[in-house]
Amino acid sequence: MKLNLLEKEAAGLLIDMALREDIGAGDITTDNLIPSGVRKRAEMTAKADGVVAGLEVAEMVFRRLDSELSWTPEVNDGDTVRRGEVIVTFEAGYRCLLSGERTALNFLQRMSGIATVSAAYRKMVEHTPTRILDTRKTLPGFRLLDKYAVRAGGALNHRMGLNDMVMIKDNHIAVAGGIAPAVRTIREKVKEGMLVEVETSNLKEVAEALLAGADIIMLDNMDNETVRQAVLFINGRAKTEASGNMTPERLPLVAETGVDFISAGALTHSVVALDISMTIFPDDPVDIL
Repeated sequence: MKLNLLEKEAAGLLIDMALREDIGAGDITTDNLIPSGVRKRAEMTAKADGVVAGLEVAEMVFRRLDSELSWTPEVNDGDTVRRGEVIVTFEAGYRCLLSGERTALNFLQRMSGIATVSAAYRKMVEHTPTRILDTRKTLPGFRLLDKYAVRAGGALNHRMGLNDMVMIKDNHIAVAGGIAPAVRTIREKVKEGMLVEVETSNLKEVAEALLAGADIIMLDNMDNETVRQAVLFINGRAKTEASGNMTPERLPLVAETGVDFISAGALTHSVVALDISMTIFPDDPVDIL
């Protein structure tokens, strides 16, 4: 799995900002201890079981500091790794390795953490046709990378932003005077083919959204039995998405109602980084005198 062009551009901007933040005018420890011409080999190793995402971003970090970087991934984004497994081996200037280590690991660990929990959520519902979706609850500025990591874990992306899909929520409905007028007005104003999703909180609103012609009906914060009844009532006439309080314990039960999608903000808003370490091979001692 590889970054697309937009994701690469986003990664580049974030890397430049991160390196300015971390290195600033220079790494005063490394630059004053390590001769500029020394090169070293290094590797990154998984310290816990998980799913890898962000190798290309980590490579971009080091390549910003050393254009002659040699980078050899041992796995690909989306692969499952076990504790102790080598993820990538590489060679670069010693200064590059020391100065870029923390920034590269910060990206790789965060993205791999998202991929790992996405894969875990996907596995919890794999006995059903239900698919796991992410949300817009991403770290500001990291939207594209967070959502890339979700896909690396085997889950799906919901809308990227407010501009690529209609989502009519309770406040929109209140202003429009109801679900039907909200959907009607949207249909009149947006381009043909734009998906329209309507948030509902009870079976009455589900019926209204279906009658109004919603493409997707969100079943928001409903208990499992109400979700099941809503799915039976909709009967394939619109896609269904369950959302709200989707804990790991509850996920398989909701999936068994027959809902098409379950969206979970926890994929990205409560990231637990995957533990990954970097080792620089010493070879011969460096003469710093």
